[in-house]
Amino acid sequence: MPLSKLFTPRTARQRSTANDSRQLPGVVHVSSDELVRYRLQARELKLSSRLPARSTITGGHASRFRGRGMDYLESRDYQPGDDIRSMDWRVTARTNRAHVKLYQEERERPVVVMVDLGPGMFFATQGAFKSVIAARAAALIGWAAIQHGDRIGALFFNGVHHELRPLGGQRGVMRLIRQLVVATDPAAALASPGLDAHNSQLNEALLRLHRVARPGSLVYILSDFYAMDTDTRRHLQRLRQHNDVVACQIVDALELAAPPAGRYAVTDGAATGLLDTRSGKRRQAYDDYFSGHHQAVRKLMRQCAVPLRRITTTADVLQALRFPDRSPPRERASRARAEA
Repeated sequence: MPLSKLFTPRTARQRSTANDSRQLPGVVHVSSDELVRYRLQARELKLSSRLPARSTITGGHASRFRGRGMDYLESRDYQPGDDIRSMDWRVTARTNRAHVKLYQEERERPVVVMVDLGPGMFFATQGAFKSVIAARAAALIGWAAIQHGDRIGALFFNGVHHELRPLGGQRGVMRLIRQLVVATDPAAALASPGLDAHNSQLNEALLRLHRVARPGSLVYILSDFYAMDTDTRRHLQRLRQHNDVVACQIVDALELAAPPAGRYAVTDGAATGLLDTRSGKRRQAYDDYFSGHHQAVRKLMRQCAVPLRRITTTADVLQALRFPDRSPPRERASRARAEA
């Protein structure tokens, strides 16, 4: 049964009798003070990378170029005591003066967070809005990046795109925080002129990442991934060819299991309706819809060799970023049945 079959139009009489007892989320917007405080927590977060960084600025990440395991930097005149194995014979022959090669062992790495701020991200039934969770995760990643000597950049999309080129130091992360506070304001975000076209924007955002994330970058994608389609795999694989990519799927408890049997008032801000889960058949259709989506996200990331982190709207964001997805037993059992 399609998910749309679970919803019925809501009349004026039904509005007064609908069951709407679920606890509302406690946090719908973030402040700069909150995101700045994550600076201390970020010390516990290590941003792993499996690909070599290719920046020209020294930093804290060992290169993996072939040969001596170091990146060639420049050649200079030979000095007594230099290792003869480092002789640059081509420059020596060209200049008639002995030269040796210098190598750079460490490099800086750009880190880029791609933040989905479509209408579905301004939602939660428990904890905090998905947009708030995404902002917290982005701030933690930003602080962790600069504490390891990296640069931090971002790409926000919610029908329109806003790019932040990678920038190092506290200046870079404070610029990110200021933009997160503005972009996660529900009133401003939901009034975005291009919001109606959001469902087609994920693939375009992945394309734009090629301009923001230079080869060798570490990219975090923060989204609920409801906008993915058949072309997303191609865009993600292309991005993955030259960058490390980590996907963070942000989910609400209502997307993990159907609510208790009853009728629930729902709205998208314009139209209203009722979610009816009184029958077992409807609850099963509800679970099947969301279980299918979660399985599709896992399958996509597995096909693209992208690590997946799941962050719920009630989760400790730092712990969720540090450790891989741990699906609840009910969902693991459902996945096992589907794969059998």
